[in-house]
Amino acid sequence: MSKRDLVNNRRAFHDYEIVQKFEAGIALVGTEVKSLRDHHANLSDAYVSIKKDELWLNNASISLYSHGNVHNHEEKRSRKLLMHRHEIEKIKRLIQEKGMTIIPLSIYLKKNHIKVEIGVGKGKKLYDKREALKAKEHKRAVQRAIKGDSA
Repeated sequence: MSKRDLVNNRRAFHDYEIVQKFEAGIALVGTEVKSLRDHHANLSDAYVSIKKDELWLNNASISLYSHGNVHNHEEKRSRKLLMHRHEIEKIKRLIQEKGMTIIPLSIYLKKNHIKVEIGVGKGKKLYDKREALKAKEHKRAVQRAIKGDSA
């Protein structure tokens, strides 16, 4: 399985504790695909909503294709995510829990198909973020110490 990342939402892992991840297809137009292949997209403000038993990616910014003409796409339109019905039902059950939300984590290329990795997560409190930063810094310090001993 070759997976090539096109866009990542690094902020999602800082702001949310991801409980479960899912893979979804996405309905795109031609110029959006070309723009994504050039890595011209942003997921930082994006979110996923459920309308009429369908998943929609909202507020994701896919830049206009540089060589597009009058048929270029709209930059921040809602895009339909493609998943099996039972997966959507599972996500609906997970987000009924208080504080749970659906976040797009990354857009990637898998066997010439563009996929979106979405995560169901719970928002972190400020003190949780601080703890995560402390743990990350401690891990880095330990790695530096180990590397310094072997050099």
